[in-house]
Amino acid sequence: MASRTTHPVIDTRSLNRATLARQLLLGRAGMSARDAVGHLLGLQAQNVKPPYYQLHARLAGFRPAELAGLMESREAVRMVTMRSTIHTHTAHDALTLRPLVQPARDREVGHFRKGLVGVDLERLTERARAFVEAGPPRTMGEIREELLTQWPGADPQSLAVAARCRLPLVQVTPRGVWGRSGQVRLTTLENWVGSGRAAYAAPGGPAGAAAAVDDVVLRYLGAFGPASVKDMQTWAGLTRLREAFERLRPRLVVFRDENGAELFDLPDAPRPDPDVPAPPRFLPEFDNLLLSHADRTRVITPEAKGRNWAGNQAYRTLLLDGFLAGLWKAEAGVLTVELFAPASKAAKAAKAAKQAKQAKEEIVAEGELLLAAMEEDPKTPSGRWSVRFGSIHG
Repeated sequence: MASRTTHPVIDTRSLNRATLARQLLLGRAGMSARDAVGHLLGLQAQNVKPPYYQLHARLAGFRPAELAGLMESREAVRMVTMRSTIHTHTAHDALTLRPLVQPARDREVGHFRKGLVGVDLERLTERARAFVEAGPPRTMGEIREELLTQWPGADPQSLAVAARCRLPLVQVTPRGVWGRSGQVRLTTLENWVGSGRAAYAAPGGPAGAAAAVDDVVLRYLGAFGPASVKDMQTWAGLTRLREAFERLRPRLVVFRDENGAELFDLPDAPRPDPDVPAPPRFLPEFDNLLLSHADRTRVITPEAKGRNWAGNQAYRTLLLDGFLAGLWKAEAGVLTVELFAPASKAAKAAKAAKQAKQAKEEIVAEGELLLAAMEEDPKTPSGRWSVRFGSIHG
């Protein structure tokens, strides 16, 4: 193993530009929504609209109907995967990634063991599967009531958590379809995507399992790298991934960040010049760019740390010069942008310093593009949206 001291240092700004390039945020990509969802290994989808905003920020000419069509055709699905949160994945990735994170979901069930005394988890899994696959997709309340008939003394919420963790449950459409609404109803991933796609399985045995993990490590680096082992473990909500990185070390390049942490990367992955311009981008709440590293200083400066959250609420965020620089909201015909610092200060942080007026003009232009493509308020006639600067709290 090479000494860490021999690894070149990659500074924070270079790390920022490399990550933005992988995340398709240095320039909108001309790829399909399906390919983008696959490249990014899924989109955080705790709320319905964020996946659509994530793709708008990254793809040229994206319209919500494209992702909505993937949801309705079952080529994309919403389900619990990384970090025990809802993600939108391609059907293939859902079948691939859910087994990878299953150990974490099994450990999650252990946190509820006091409410599951006397419950055989294998029988619970079989009964819940039979229930959701035997008829129409079920609500979580219906699943809970079904399980209570077998284990009336168990804690209802613990039974529901156990079913959600033990089974790969998909939120079926119209839930998650742009412009439509629907109660959360669930069935198994295999039942929803059909027997043909569900037949996909990684090679069996320890070697096959290791190969599957290695493939996801390489894909993670392609979407979020350069990254440390801890970074990927944060993204996946898993531990013990060091072994996979060590298996892959001969195929990777290795850097150190400014704090000395070891960062792995694909040899041919883009690592742009740190002075490459990064255009303003409006991101939704829970964008994976801000959640998928243990060390988030590549995107969030110490001054901005914690400002995109309030309690359990995440705000929609603005990137300026590639870093978290503000918040935004859109309502009543107005997109409001709240900058953490004057645009002039944020602009001067870049070596190719821009004037405050130009920075604001770029923010307004990007905001108008977002409104034209994404906001559908029947009370606001087309072209009547406006962008203003101020507090998002009113």
